[in-house]
Amino acid sequence: MENPPPPGPQQPQGQPPQQGQYPPPGQPQGPYGAYPGGAGQGPGPYPGGAGQGPGPYPGPGPGPYGYQPWGQGYSPYNHPSPVNGFAITALVLGFLCFLPLVGLVLGLVALAQIKKRGESGKGMAVAGMILSGTGTAVLVLALVTGAPADVWDGFKEGARDAAESGATFSVERGDCFNAPGVSMEGLTYDVEKVPCEGKHDGEVFANVKMADGGYPGDDAIVEAADDRCYPLQSGYAMDSWAIPDNVDIYYYTPTRESWSVGDREISCLFGNVDEKGSLTGSLRLDDSMLTADQLTYLQAARILNEAMDSAPDEVYVEDDLAGHKEWAGRVSTALTQQTEMLRAHDWSAKAEKPVTALVKDLEEARKEWAKAAKASDADVFYDHYGKGLEHSDAKKSVTARKALGLATTPPESYEEDGTEGGGTEGGTGGGGTAV
Repeated sequence: MENPPPPGPQQPQGQPPQQGQYPPPGQPQGPYGAYPGGAGQGPGPYPGGAGQGPGPYPGPGPGPYGYQPWGQGYSPYNHPSPVNGFAITALVLGFLCFLPLVGLVLGLVALAQIKKRGESGKGMAVAGMILSGTGTAVLVLALVTGAPADVWDGFKEGARDAAESGATFSVERGDCFNAPGVSMEGLTYDVEKVPCEGKHDGEVFANVKMADGGYPGDDAIVEAADDRCYPLQSGYAMDSWAIPDNVDIYYYTPTRESWSVGDREISCLFGNVDEKGSLTGSLRLDDSMLTADQLTYLQAARILNEAMDSAPDEVYVEDDLAGHKEWAGRVSTALTQQTEMLRAHDWSAKAEKPVTALVKDLEEARKEWAKAAKASDADVFYDHYGKGLEHSDAKKSVTARKALGLATTPPESYEEDGTEGGGTEGGTGGGGTAV
């Protein structure tokens, strides 16, 4: 599989700051920025993400049946460990069925060298051994039975199955792993599963399957990974405040070669943005691990997240007033749905008072977003937008979160300017609120 290098953060170029005292609509405005890949967003709570920068930077070319993790960090660092030459030779001889026993021997040699040198290619060596062993058995059976044609047809099908299981690897949802000698960006042939409690390179939060057919190309696979991985993170790590600021999303994707033997799986991963960094402990916090109060609170938060992520592509209100008014209308509707959901829940005695107070602030925010949706010009929009942010400051949700036993420290990107926004003046395009 392979993993595309990250799009970098996108900032408006050549455009002067807008006037006004409020931070721009385009920056993340609170803990609801759980979906950094939203269309038209500015820099989200995690670096990188779909819609934040130009297309992927050129990466290393895919190798035979490898996996190249494509990261979403600030800077690409592609330094994969070397692939063992005996592993490649074993795989080639296994497929071609020339001197099948030689492929088996070379595979054993490759495994010994990989362990000693920390090289990649374990999956290739294993696949070569399987194919070589199968080829030897087929040759003996063909000579004994005198039915080489039928045996050969069966061997070809078996060889493909062996290649699929041996030359590619898979990681399951909830698995934590290390990629020895390989950063989270670069060609990867195998990983070592490890307990999540200790240090590890990555944690899998979802696996998705691509449709069958011809290889769609690197760009299409990267786009599919962006579109499908980012929304799935909230089902695994439901509280965005609990995700450290140095964690980002990466994914393992099929290469052209692994696709040819049936690989269709994209693995969505959490990893450290620092090439030399690691993760410690699991980031998993899904509905099976939450109380009824916590689950209701975070599900209500998701409603507003999705609305905030639907901001128009135009960075400045003046460039698309109509689009921003429509967006404000969606946010106002989401706030209505959110507050209704929070009011309807039967909260515990400890959480009832702080949640009720928070609902009042969100209702005031809803009124301002509704007025922004009817703004006659950009200045009026900014005025009501700014007032809406004041009522949805991240700090207003800390008391409720503490009562619910959730994380109480907003991500760094929400506090850079003393508000929940942390953005520069004059931009637009999505954000979050304070719940």
